[in-house]
Amino acid sequence: MDAVFLGLLLPFLGTVIGSAFVFFMRKEMPVLLQKALLGFASGVMVAASVWSLLIPSMDVSADQGKWAVMPAVVGFLLGVGFLLFLDYVTPHLHIGDNRPEGPRSHLSRTTMLVLAVTIHNLPEGMAVGILLAGALQDGMEIPMVAALTMSLGIAIQNIPEGAVVSMPMRAAGNSRMRSFVIGTLSGVVEPLGGILVILLAAWLAPAMPYMLAFAAGAMLYVVVEELIPEASEGEHSNLGTIGFAVGFALMMVLDVVLG
Repeated sequence: MDAVFLGLLLPFLGTVIGSAFVFFMRKEMPVLLQKALLGFASGVMVAASVWSLLIPSMDVSADQGKWAVMPAVVGFLLGVGFLLFLDYVTPHLHIGDNRPEGPRSHLSRTTMLVLAVTIHNLPEGMAVGILLAGALQDGMEIPMVAALTMSLGIAIQNIPEGAVVSMPMRAAGNSRMRSFVIGTLSGVVEPLGGILVILLAAWLAPAMPYMLAFAAGAMLYVVVEELIPEASEGEHSNLGTIGFAVGFALMMVLDVVLG
């Protein structure tokens, strides 16, 4: 149980550490640094989706022969569809954008920004919870170290993500403490999502291959819809691409060496 607690807590601690950057940096995060951090987060999430979720999904279904890929395909598309649905029904505001997305509402900018980050963080929490649940179940052949590797990778990714949330809040005129708290709260959904998946795992065990791929699809939707466009907008720079390569390579190494 200590390993499960650690796996659930690590991503949230990453967000807390990143949000604390607001106490040590100026009001605005340098644009080039933000591009590099967004690229890094994208690389971590893509590598985690492939090595920690899609490949294990097909491994769990290996007894189906060449059809072992089908649960991964179906789950992946459902994950993308689920995040697409949340994007349409939830009023939210992306960092650096003045135009809210989703249905019209009278929510504050801060609330809509937190909702956008919550949509972003939900699949990450689900991914950790699914791997932890698989590691706890007999016959799934998912080692606990693989779940902890995913948790560590997301925690590393959440450090720049926490900073990317708290720094714009400070630049918008909020106090350092308020910006830190908002940034920290944006990561609460991750352990909560993980706990929910673990609690439901006993009833969802036959669907484990679909759940693994579902989390991968949801994470990759966030990368393609939000992170990569934000890392590429504005003046041309290769820092987002370099950050992506570093994040992808780091997560790949962690998964292979530790998993």
